[in-house]
Amino acid sequence: MVSSVFQPQAKPKPAFDGRSRPIWSVGLVRLITCAALAAAAHSAQAGAGVQTPAAPALTTPSPAYRQDRILILPKPGADQDALASFHARQGCGVLHTFKTMGGMQILSLPEGQTVEYCVARYQHSGLVQYAEPDYFRQLAVTPNDPAYTNGTLWGLNNLGQGGGTPDADIDAPEGWEVLTSASNIVVAVLDTGVRATHEDLATNMWVNPADGGHGWNALTWANDPADDEGHGTLISGILGAAANNGKGVVGVAWRVQIMTCKCFNSNRTGSDSDIMICVEYARDHGARIINASWGSYTNSCCLSNAIYSARSAGIIVVAASGNDGKDIDANPLYPASYALDNIVSVAATTRSDGLATFSNYGATNVHLAAPGTDMYSTFFTADNMYLGGSYLRGTSLATPYVTGALALMLARFPAESYQQIINRLLNATDPVPALAGRCVTGGRLNLRNALSPPIRLRLLTGATNGPVQLRVSAGPNRTCVLQAAPDLTGWSPIFTNTTSSAGTFDYTDTQSTNLARRFYRAVSSL
Repeated sequence: MVSSVFQPQAKPKPAFDGRSRPIWSVGLVRLITCAALAAAAHSAQAGAGVQTPAAPALTTPSPAYRQDRILILPKPGADQDALASFHARQGCGVLHTFKTMGGMQILSLPEGQTVEYCVARYQHSGLVQYAEPDYFRQLAVTPNDPAYTNGTLWGLNNLGQGGGTPDADIDAPEGWEVLTSASNIVVAVLDTGVRATHEDLATNMWVNPADGGHGWNALTWANDPADDEGHGTLISGILGAAANNGKGVVGVAWRVQIMTCKCFNSNRTGSDSDIMICVEYARDHGARIINASWGSYTNSCCLSNAIYSARSAGIIVVAASGNDGKDIDANPLYPASYALDNIVSVAATTRSDGLATFSNYGATNVHLAAPGTDMYSTFFTADNMYLGGSYLRGTSLATPYVTGALALMLARFPAESYQQIINRLLNATDPVPALAGRCVTGGRLNLRNALSPPIRLRLLTGATNGPVQLRVSAGPNRTCVLQAAPDLTGWSPIFTNTTSSAGTFDYTDTQSTNLARRFYRAVSSL
C-alpha cells in the first residue's frame, strides 16, 4: 500500500565504483572483494524502503542462436570412432562436416536437450578444440536514415563532422548489434504532445486499444495530445524515431511504443496537476518509462507522491537535470532531485565529451550524462519536418537518449526489476574526466555496455604460493582489458583479450609472486 504522503528529501551520496569488481592479493592469502558495483547507487535510498533482489540470469527477448544445433571443431588427430561414439551417446547427429575447415561439424541436438548442456558436454569431452552455439547473424545494423549516415546525429555515432571527440558518442552502432527493438516497451513522453502522423514516428506510436488514441491531453481532458509547440516531437524523435525507412533520423530505439501525454502548453508551461494526471494515465495504461524533460526548483509533495506512485508500479522516470549551470545538490531541481530510486537524472555533454556549459550537475543528484548539444530531430510543423542546429541544445534533449537506452534494456533483460535495470545503466557508463565529481557515475551513457552482460572477474587459484590466476566472464566475443594497481588508484593495463564463444578467457599473472599486494579489475575495451 502506498503512503498518502511522501516527504521529499535530498539524495544521500551513494557508494559507487563504476568499474568491475577489483580482486586483490595480500601476502600469502588472496581474497576477492565484494565492492558495491552500484547496488547502492540507487537502491535503498532515503525514504525509498526498497530491497534490491538478486540479479536473475541473463535473458533475451528472442534466442540469440539456434536451439536445435551446435557447432564443434574436433581436435587434430582426434579418434573418429571415439568421436562418433560420443555423438551417439549424446544423441547428436552430424548434419554436415566441413572438410576444408579442419573437419568442423554441424550437430543436430536431440529433442528436449538444451544448447548450453550439449556445448558443455562437448567442451569437457577432450575430443574437441571447442564447441559453441549456432549463433544468429544479421546484416549490418547501420540504418539508412540520412541524418545518421551523414553524421548529423553525432550523439549516436560521431563520424567527425563538426569536430569533437570520436568517442564522445554513446556507441549506438555497437549497441544495435545487440538489440535494436523495444517494440513491447511503452514509453510515456510527458511534454507538449507529439505529432503522431510524422513520417519518422507514426509506426512507433502507442495505440490505446480502448479508444484508438495515442495518449492523453491533460489540458483538454481528451485523447487529442497533438503537439502545438514542438518540444515533445523533438524528444520523441531522439528516443524512438523509426529506422531504415530512408527518411530523416533514427532514434536510440528503432522500435518502441511512444505514449503521448500532453501536460505542457504552447508556452512550455505545465502545472503539477496536469503532470500528475499524465503520470496516472501512464501508470494505468502500462508505461514502463516516463520521459520528464522538464523541471523546476520549486519542491512539491504532490508531485513527489505522483512520482512515488510510478515507482510503486515499477516505472522508471528519466528526468532532465536543468539548464542553468547550477549544482543541484546545493540548489535542488525537481523531479530530478527527489530521493526516489526510480529516478534517473541526466546532464548534457558536448561533441568533445565536455560537460555542457549550460548543464546542471550534482555529485549526488545527477546520475549520468548524455549528448545534449547540436541536436537534430523530428519536428511538429509537418509530417516530413526536422529541426536542428547549434541552438538546439539542453538537458531536455540529453534525457531521451537515456530513455531510449532504458527501453532497449527493459526489452533485453525482461526479468529484471527497475532497480536492477537502473544499476546496469549506471555501471555501463563511459568514465569522462569532465564529469568526475559532477555526477554519481562520473560518466556518459554507453549503449553497447548497457546492453551487454556485466564483466565479472573471478580468482581461479586457491594456493598460497604461485602466480594469481584469473578468469574474465563477459559474454561471447567481447574484448576486455585486465588492469592492475597497487592501491585501487592508478590502474594500468596488463592484458587485453577477446572472450571465447563461451564468454570467458583466463589469465595468469606471473608478476604477482614478486609483489606484496596487487589489485585487479576488468573493463570493456572501448
